[in-house]
Amino acid sequence: MTEPVVRSGDDVEYEPVDAADGLEKGVLIDENHGAPNFAIRRFVLEAGAEVPEHTNEVEHEQYVLEGTYVVGIGDEEFEVEAGDSLLIPASTVHWYRNEGDEPGAFLCAVPNGDDEIELLE
Repeated sequence: MTEPVVRSGDDVEYEPVDAADGLEKGVLIDENHGAPNFAIRRFVLEAGAEVPEHTNEVEHEQYVLEGTYVVGIGDEEFEVEAGDSLLIPASTVHWYRNEGDEPGAFLCAVPNGDDEIELLE
């Protein structure tokens, strides 16, 4: 049986994401904390930062917490802001660009397991 877990925001450590300058990730809950199926992470996309086109092996469900930024999904571009939700299906090409003066932040839920980024050239 899975045990409940409550983590303080102060316990979350943020690390740069190698695939892009200006992108940080903090793991809120994942299998290391006892979550059997899903991981929830918080990303911060600094003002002026871009994440290049890439794919992931797993689906992503995202919820925008703050800021306004552009997300490319497949052949479409979307300007997103706080309160917006996204579904990025597995293996779908996507990217991010923060053209604003303020950082953007979003929650991202994925199935546990390998979530390696494959950058496209």
